[in-house]
Amino acid sequence: MHGKHLFSILCCLVVSQTESFSQNSTIQNTISKVWVSDLGNGKYKNPILNADYSDPDAIRVGDDFYMIASSFNHAPGLPLLHSKDLVNWTILNHVLPRQKPYDVFNKVQHGNGVWAPAIRFHDKEFYIYYPDPDFGIYMTKTKDPKGEWSDPVLVFEGKGLIDPCPFWDEDGKNYLAFAYAGSRAGVKSVVALAKLNSTGDKVLDRGVIVYDGHELDPTIEGPKVYKRNGYYYLFSPAGGVSTGWQLVLRSKNIYGPYERKVVMDQGKTTVNGPHQGAWIDTQTGEDWFVHFQDKDAYGRVVHLQPMKWVNDWPVIGVDKNGKGVGEPVMEYKKPNVGKTYPIQTPAESDEFNSPILGKQWQWQANPDGTWLMPGQQGALRLYTMKVPESGKKLLDVSKNNLLDVPNILTQKFPAENFMATAKIKLTGNEKIEQEMAGFAVVGEDYSHIYIKNGKQGQTLNFGVCKKGLTTGKESVSVLTSIKTNQYVYLRVKVTEGGKCNWFYSLDDRKYTAAGETFIAKPGKWIGATLGLYAIRDTQINDSGYADVDWFRVEAVK
Repeated sequence: MHGKHLFSILCCLVVSQTESFSQNSTIQNTISKVWVSDLGNGKYKNPILNADYSDPDAIRVGDDFYMIASSFNHAPGLPLLHSKDLVNWTILNHVLPRQKPYDVFNKVQHGNGVWAPAIRFHDKEFYIYYPDPDFGIYMTKTKDPKGEWSDPVLVFEGKGLIDPCPFWDEDGKNYLAFAYAGSRAGVKSVVALAKLNSTGDKVLDRGVIVYDGHELDPTIEGPKVYKRNGYYYLFSPAGGVSTGWQLVLRSKNIYGPYERKVVMDQGKTTVNGPHQGAWIDTQTGEDWFVHFQDKDAYGRVVHLQPMKWVNDWPVIGVDKNGKGVGEPVMEYKKPNVGKTYPIQTPAESDEFNSPILGKQWQWQANPDGTWLMPGQQGALRLYTMKVPESGKKLLDVSKNNLLDVPNILTQKFPAENFMATAKIKLTGNEKIEQEMAGFAVVGEDYSHIYIKNGKQGQTLNFGVCKKGLTTGKESVSVLTSIKTNQYVYLRVKVTEGGKCNWFYSLDDRKYTAAGETFIAKPGKWIGATLGLYAIRDTQINDSGYADVDWFRVEAVK
């Protein structure tokens, strides 16, 4: 495999390097202070990724494991993670620097964009198929997963086509499994199969429904296709995002008829809706399954389950009653991959010392080059951008809605309990009033502390908006006046249940509480995010800017 030798070398380096294959030149500690799955004693705890990497799919190529997840409207999109042992993961790349169609995703599109994708390695190339429920199913490929991916090709045009998975059969025939989103297609709870051409970039028909789940498996979707011992298998989640089960269908004919079997459900555990993911094997012959759990404001976190085969049916998790239906494990021995690798976690904190933006960050829409200058002066510079006219609703700047702002730089909640602090200052443009820069918790409800320029100088403010995607109004209070161009420290403490308590400081020693406890809410199909932004309500020939000296994620004090 291309790059395999390099992977082996880099994964043995000290874990203080930013990330394997990171474009960042700055070395910084990437071990999370709030969640580490590897227990350091040969065992791991779930979730392996305690962050919103929804709809995961994963493969092994040689000694390397790759995982992708849906990203919806955020850009860069389609996160690609890498691991050597299925437990320790880092963000390797984002497959989509910007999302097509560009004119659509230059604006915020909550809940639209990249839904559940699939990754496969075929004929010495990596393929990713991903759906956009409003346009169809796209394909992109590469020989080097850490580098550039091909321009996405629309393989299957149509509304409501979701959750694709390619399959190259031994007889040379190619297929694309998929499902339907009822909101666009007018039908759901079925799984279908279309023929693919030899290059995998165009379907040859409109597909055939091969399984109807209306009676036994409502909301069946997300099929992943495998073949073993002469059986075709469709691993599919059913029963709903937060309440469902993992279903497996099998047949000797790829078009069916299919037998069904529930192979994992919640059982007596606290892991609700354990489903939608991927079967992976190790170099030593072990079988494992990754899947998500919906945790409301925290998003869909990723679990790793042991898996075994019994009578040509998979059993995922631990089968406690001997009926062939597994339950999720919360702690288990690590996969045997032949070696032991250092602890690694996706990056969270950022000192902004690199000229390349860290891979933990995503915008709310396709980014523009005028939005930021990363790390040139030891700080992230965010230029104030005019809020879109479509957002003239309910934010402090001319009553706009923060959720409509494309240039919010976000990252995922990293754990149930954590503390995040941003050191930030606003340098306003003397010709512009009401420039703002701040730190937000973003979901359907949002809250934020921000610096605002006014006629009398700068103030620190606290804002809350409930039901921001629909009818909500933002309430705002002034916290204190501050010196112009003064660095301030904005902090949110997040505890179990998504409880957010905000604080500010002028010296990073004494912190003052701001507002009442805010309960984070998920966004549209995503968990709540942490966001940094700089905005204004007018357009002239220049802008002010905010400098973020650092952003640090720590354990709650």
